[in-house]
Amino acid sequence: MTKKAIWQRAANIKLLVLDVDGVLTDGRLFFDAEGREQKVFHARDGYGMRALMRHGMELAIISGRKSRPVEARMKELDVAYVYLGQSDKINALNTLIKKLGIKLQQVAYVGDDIPDLECMQAAGLSIAVQDAHQTVRKQADWLTTAPGGSGAVREVCDLLIDAQQAVQT
Repeated sequence: MTKKAIWQRAANIKLLVLDVDGVLTDGRLFFDAEGREQKVFHARDGYGMRALMRHGMELAIISGRKSRPVEARMKELDVAYVYLGQSDKINALNTLIKKLGIKLQQVAYVGDDIPDLECMQAAGLSIAVQDAHQTVRKQADWLTTAPGGSGAVREVCDLLIDAQQAVQT
């Protein structure tokens, strides 16, 4: 897809949906001796997410895993739509767009692995992080330059904000 086509799609996005493991994190899972999960998030991604919401776009998390660290980070960032433990991500996405009264064409979805493909294929703009599974990279409309957990989400937020500001000027 051409850069112009990406910008045109990005300019119409009303909802950004993110996977967690491999997108907001580097995909590794850390557990302490008591079995408590630990996650590492990139501060730039958090800044981008807040900037995106300040610009009037909705933000959601849809993850196959339940995670207290994710709940805590999303609460800190004031992300209103957090769907964890979702074995059927497309169902969660369809429920959310109905709730928000928007169309799939107005959704950008960022994923990194096979469980994200159905949502990516349904979304108006599908994005894969640089180190996504090869099948996901091939299916994505746009590929970040940063790997998951290393500022890839910030790149996506900047793209959406820049594209929408360009349309407004």
